Amino acid sequence: MYAISLGDDGAELRPLEPWHAPEFLAHLDRGRDFITQHIPFGARATTVDSAREILQRYADKRAADTGCLHGLWLDGTLVGGVLYRTFDVSTGVCEIGCWLEPAGTGRGLVTRASRVLIDWAVEERGMHRVEWHAASANTASVKAAQRLGLTREGVLRESFPWRGVRQDYEIWAVLAPEWRASRARDAHSDH
Repeated sequence: MYAISLGDDGAELRPLEPWHAPEFLAHLDRGRDFITQHIPFGARATTVDSAREILQRYADKRAADTGCLHGLWLDGTLVGGVLYRTFDVSTGVCEIGCWLEPAGTGRGLVTRASRVLIDWAVEERGMHRVEWHAASANTASVKAAQRLGLTREGVLRESFPWRGVRQDYEIWAVLAPEWRASRARDAHSDH
């Protein structure tokens, strides 16, 4: 339907929809061990039908204006994604998240795509607060939050049981005025 170019390296951000289920499953199968090291996202998608169920759940969230999924394609191959895990217009708060298979790492895809999501949430939808939640052990996710200029607001100690271990979970966020100021600084430094 539409694709947003993320640069001249063939990276694109596109809606990830139920009809992508076979491609989504193939992507998860390629990266499942890597993806599920820190996050359960997609762990239950082991068939085309179960992959479609996850995608449909987010399509329903999109229809209800409470969340949505976007895939990250690199040279035509789905390698990960970013999402609005939650999106609450009434409070002006949303949470974004991400995942990648190994072929998508180290290219800045999550950072570039997350900027698009934050820009849209703040500028188009009037969100006041954009959150990022990450297991402390998920250093790639924590570094992405840092690159985006988010503020680490706290750690929920041993709050997230995953793979038999209680994980510390970090809460990062940016407020709309902070985001606008950082984007203005970025634009100014580009000249």
